[in-house]
Amino acid sequence: MNRLTPAQDAVAAHRHFLTRRWFFQQCGVGLGAIALRSLLADSAQPAPPALNLLAPRQPHHAPRAKRVIFLFMAGAPSHLELFDNKPELTKWNGKLPPAELLKGYRAAFINPDATLLGPKFKFVRHGRSGLELSELFPHLGGVADELCIVKSMHTDAFNHAPAQIFMNTGSQQFGRPSLGAWTTYGLGSEASDLPAYVVFSTGTKGTSGGASNWGSGFLPTAYGGTLFRTGGDPVLYLGNPKGIDGPMQRDSLDVINRLNTQRLGVVGDPEIASRINSFEMAYRMQTSAPELMDLTQESKATLENYGAEPGKPTYANACLLARRLVERGVRFVQIFHEAWDQHGNLTADLKKNCGHTDRPTAALIRDLKERGLLEDTLVVWGGEFGRTPMVQGGNDGRDHHPNCFSMMLAGGGLQRGVSVGESDDFGFNAVRDKVHVHDLNATLLHLLGFDHTQLTHRFQGRDFRLTDVHGEVVGKMVA
Repeated sequence: MNRLTPAQDAVAAHRHFLTRRWFFQQCGVGLGAIALRSLLADSAQPAPPALNLLAPRQPHHAPRAKRVIFLFMAGAPSHLELFDNKPELTKWNGKLPPAELLKGYRAAFINPDATLLGPKFKFVRHGRSGLELSELFPHLGGVADELCIVKSMHTDAFNHAPAQIFMNTGSQQFGRPSLGAWTTYGLGSEASDLPAYVVFSTGTKGTSGGASNWGSGFLPTAYGGTLFRTGGDPVLYLGNPKGIDGPMQRDSLDVINRLNTQRLGVVGDPEIASRINSFEMAYRMQTSAPELMDLTQESKATLENYGAEPGKPTYANACLLARRLVERGVRFVQIFHEAWDQHGNLTADLKKNCGHTDRPTAALIRDLKERGLLEDTLVVWGGEFGRTPMVQGGNDGRDHHPNCFSMMLAGGGLQRGVSVGESDDFGFNAVRDKVHVHDLNATLLHLLGFDHTQLTHRFQGRDFRLTDVHGEVVGKMVA
């Protein structure tokens, strides 16, 4: 975003009176204060003493979307069984792939000259658009005319941790801000009593990339994701300990905030502003979070549509909570469902995984539309890469595959009832309208109102952005 230029002339006039330590710690135009004003330069109003880093802000241009729900299918779903129908692959089942297909190819685990494996499930056309989806997605078939499926995704990494971090932060290295953090950095939040960026983890294990997938990196920690549990209290210790009543807690918090604000005025460290915001948010969440998590407030029909069961830590509950969160102004919700790494047992595991995710995902899209939220909410579904056309694990598994995979999206200014891009006859390489991870992120930021080349933050002497020095907006995805 735009930054203020340091007032260095004012310092130069009195340079002989200043010590280096005084300049860093006390000077009103010291480096800490410069960094803080830089961070807040694009706020619509002057920041109050307690500095609300999450105050709503305007993007570069009129946005098509105001919020994001990212359903991250960690472990990498097989595009060949779910989205990208390849009849030719069925004909080649059990045969060696053409030699030219494997030139220069690197696989994660298997020998690249393993035999080809035909798709395990049939595909069905749905809706007016005739969009093809796996037979494992009957509920998503009911909202096919809302979907934009990208069949030409490709990425740079072929192992889980670096690929997950790359998809979410634009880099395979730890320490970069996530897409959710960049979104809240640019837009702030419309929720005053809930975090701007909320994360759920609902799979059989946590993500390979860990908290780096939703971290704030070098941005202030206020912009990072807050991990919620899907059952019980969303975060621990929401209640006061024995002997601490409401007035005592408020008085204690006021004293701590005054001390933090005083220190903030001296050193101008944005992390102190993050701490003040964090304390205040935790205080407000004592009231807002239990109400949010109470799914018994939803109608019986809504619970049945999602397949949600109040109190259980399920993907269905997380999808319903995602809708409740965006209704309350939360800017970015991300559900990590780590369950899709089928090196073997592909047939049974895909049935199980789709059984867990098909109905709730379709219910979320339908629910958002009925409430008038889908038109300005981006819903994204997908993993970190695809799976090989070659077999692994006897005759019932696929290895990691970065050359081609599929993502499913809906809402927020996207084309509806369309597929974008194509892969070759084996689903091995993207061959038409290729969409790199950087291109996808550039497009998502564009729909949120940002020029991805201008949403930047200066760190260690240069401007960083989500898409690094890459990325093009995919026009065929945009309505």
